[in-house]
Amino acid sequence: MIKPKGLKIGDTIGVVAPASPTTIDRVEKAYEKLIEMGFKVIMGESCYSNYGYLAGTDDVRAEDLNKMFKNQEIDGIICLRGGYGTPRILDLLDYDLIKNNPKVFIGYSDITALHIAFNKLSTLVTFHGPMVSSDLIGEFSEFSKKSLYNSILEGKFQPIIKDPLDEITIINGGKAEGAIIGGNLSLITSTIGTPYEIDSKGKILFIEEIGEEPYRIDRMLTQLRLSKKLEEAEGIILGDFNNCVAESSEYDDSLTLEEVIDQIIKPLGKATIFNFKAGHCEPTATIPFGVKAKLDADNKVLTLLEKPIV
Repeated sequence: MIKPKGLKIGDTIGVVAPASPTTIDRVEKAYEKLIEMGFKVIMGESCYSNYGYLAGTDDVRAEDLNKMFKNQEIDGIICLRGGYGTPRILDLLDYDLIKNNPKVFIGYSDITALHIAFNKLSTLVTFHGPMVSSDLIGEFSEFSKKSLYNSILEGKFQPIIKDPLDEITIINGGKAEGAIIGGNLSLITSTIGTPYEIDSKGKILFIEEIGEEPYRIDRMLTQLRLSKKLEEAEGIILGDFNNCVAESSEYDDSLTLEEVIDQIIKPLGKATIFNFKAGHCEPTATIPFGVKAKLDADNKVLTLLEKPIV
């Protein structure tokens, strides 16, 4: 895997919006927040664009991302927000360009599609972490900031990725080693059957989700099971499942999220923990994708076995 150069305070951060748009007010606040954090900032065209539920047309969003990797003045890239739209630009990106210009790349949620594609086609280590409009300009805790900096800044590396609340549940004990990959469950599932299909073989699979009822979680996890993605993984980290509760009156006696996990994940017998606080939550941990790690499910500890940056 290709590791990006670590960032320093004072470096230049490029901001892109590969998925949904936000308001100009939030874009301005995003710019100001990164300046306040000590970085120089270049806002991409997509941050100011709007095309229905997308932050500009597919061409605008894809070209924005390509330009950010190509621009030698830019040291790292962070996404403005998630939403929807990232999968639409996967076949418009220049993966060789990205591979030859490795940079810190940060985002989560819909940005999962880019993590998987960059990891697979550009062999680039990326970072499942907070976004500017979604997280940094809100109630961004000191824990979340420290976890982000521990991953992306020079001289800040900490091998143990800590959970902020210590409310982890053990689904299956044991230990697992492998590169970490994954992200949002809906997006992971959407890659199956495409050239960007997630490769979980021999890896630690991280999964998080927001706002999906248990029967939908069931459907997506079942697809991962039937496509052998769960079976091929060495271990599983279930992150934050924000508001994934039964709401539909159609299923008055719905299975709970925990029951779905017990029925689909637990029988695999793989080292698995649940409720690791990373994803659509605050505080949140930043997780580097593509680096080797060790999951000690018995002690609820995730340890990086190598630095994610050079």
